[in-house]
Amino acid sequence: MSGRYLVVGLRRSGIAACEAIVRVWPGADILAADSGTDLDVSRLSALGIEPRLGGELAPVDGLTALVKSPGVPGEAAQVAAARAAGVPVWSEVELAARMMPENPIAGVTGTNGKTTTTQLLGAMMRAGGIETEVAGNVGRALTELPGRVAPGTWIACELSSFQLEDIDRFRCRAAVILNVTPDHLDRHGSMEEYVRCKLRILENQVPGDTAVLNGDDPVLRRADLPGAGTRAWFSASEPGPLDWEHARLRGQHNLENAVAAAAAARAAGASDAAVNAALRDFDPPPHRLQPVAAARGVEWVNDSKATNPDATVKALTAFDHGVHLILGGSLKGGSFAGMAAAIAAGPVARSYLIGASADAIAAALDAAGAGYVQCGTLERAVAEASAAAAAGDTVLLSPACASFDQFRDYEQRGRRFAELARAAAE
Repeated sequence: MSGRYLVVGLRRSGIAACEAIVRVWPGADILAADSGTDLDVSRLSALGIEPRLGGELAPVDGLTALVKSPGVPGEAAQVAAARAAGVPVWSEVELAARMMPENPIAGVTGTNGKTTTTQLLGAMMRAGGIETEVAGNVGRALTELPGRVAPGTWIACELSSFQLEDIDRFRCRAAVILNVTPDHLDRHGSMEEYVRCKLRILENQVPGDTAVLNGDDPVLRRADLPGAGTRAWFSASEPGPLDWEHARLRGQHNLENAVAAAAAARAAGASDAAVNAALRDFDPPPHRLQPVAAARGVEWVNDSKATNPDATVKALTAFDHGVHLILGGSLKGGSFAGMAAAIAAGPVARSYLIGASADAIAAALDAAGAGYVQCGTLERAVAEASAAAAAGDTVLLSPACASFDQFRDYEQRGRRFAELARAAAE
């Protein structure tokens, strides 16, 4: 397919998008731009693409489409210029789907649990003899697959609201919505817009497709759902033929994730036996209730991916007592009141606050009557928690916040916690 494409945002998914266009549509022209300046663009240089960096606007006249990386907000100057000129704006997943029309997609979105559910779904489908690749927000950009996977191969695809906000024809044969609670309000501006973006995963479904929906989620229950897919409502209280007793995952939220993954895998053709075999063998992904150390009867658990309060509340369901909870990071616009109430009523012995959000979390904990220690840094929080924890207790990093005030991303934060935990456990 020929054309002229402008890729905006040149990190993982943007670079992959450029490479996919060269690989699949070799006759196309490519422009690339990013507002940053400290980027590794060596892979673009190998493609013969000279990017515009530092906010210099690329011309939009004659563009077939602007391909927007998920980290680029819709109000960015380059995106606004394209829209004003009538240029279609596609998300990176929209581009990938147009390149792979013969590959059915099983998409997973939701505020929390997307990565675990997507990886578990992929494992269940493979156990059922279904050729499956896993990609999307889970770590491998969807545009890394075009031209590299056989027609008919299913793709289990994690989808964020940032990726869904600019789809057009993108269709999921099976679409999972796990839950919708306040998150990324600093980006979307309102809960209503955030919900709209999440629901877009359903809008291009046709009869014969399946929409797997959490029947216990009040937002989904009252939403005006788009698309023509068959509604398959699920509930963790009715898990069906699921061998949860022998699963390695823990927590009520992971039971929900497993029920949802099983429903989507069955929609793709996997048997109950295959679903349960995969569930029994499945380990939690890194940074998601991941045990990282243990000594003197104290367990250390890394849940750095818990980047909003609801994720932390769900994580606490995996424990019944003695949790020393490390909280805090950069703010995203949500309230901590509900989380504070859950902490006060739940298994938390004490909280240890770090980062830019520490004062806001402290105010919520004060109102709920929950104890805490102001620590500032992760290093001090680990030291304080280590000194206070007794045999049978758990030190849990489940921050309820993004990481960008002190770390590059949640993965770097989780790795640092694991290093500190192992040192404290020696």
